[in-house]
Amino acid sequence: MFAITGITGRVGGIVARTLLTAKEPVRAVVRDAGKGAPWLERGCELALAEMNDVAALAAAFEGAEGVFVLPPPIFDPEPGFPEARATANAVRSALEATHPSKVVCISTIGAQATRPNLLTQLRLMEQALGGLGIPITFLRPAWFMENAAWDVASARNTGVISSFLQPLDKPFPMVATADVGRTVAKLLQETWTGRRTFELEGPRRVSPNDIAASPDRSCPSRILEGSIQVAGHEEPGTTRPDARWLQ
Repeated sequence: MFAITGITGRVGGIVARTLLTAKEPVRAVVRDAGKGAPWLERGCELALAEMNDVAALAAAFEGAEGVFVLPPPIFDPEPGFPEARATANAVRSALEATHPSKVVCISTIGAQATRPNLLTQLRLMEQALGGLGIPITFLRPAWFMENAAWDVASARNTGVISSFLQPLDKPFPMVATADVGRTVAKLLQETWTGRRTFELEGPRRVSPNDIAASPDRSCPSRILEGSIQVAGHEEPGTTRPDARWLQ
């Protein structure tokens, strides 16, 4: 049986559906029983746990062959990342108590960076779980392609897409959340020893300019500093202050 955290989100949902299609038993780890109800209907077990609750996590992981860990995103953390540290320590303690055969944990490209930034939260999780002595794989996906969906309304209403990724003509590694979920499910069904770290990106890198051109190819785009501006609009652009990642 595989215990899946983050199952109500994009990545976790794909992980669970892929495992169920392969006739693998799944335990849905959720914070809200109501949101877990659809997974009960699909034949999953259900466990309630907050990601910083050691006892609840240990109960959720008990008896699992494999565990998928998806740290909850915190976009406005306190200095020193106390929320991420609490989650990492709780997950570590729960895994130590239950000792599953294997763990797959979502991280991110860039988690190895030492300068503090939002991705540091995932670096802390890697540090907390890396020395457990349990076979563990850290999967570091690239920028999620679905992040572009957040910019559709701005593109329609103002002709501007703010870009966290710069320079705007540089192709960046990106990946679809569906591919991340399927990869996690595949990794969970493997057997290995020790610690592994994999980076994951799609078949072609994409620039912010490519994203600006894709919604409406009949409307060419041009660039203003710190933003993508669609022709026909003159509003100044702003740079998005933070990155996003999806559950």
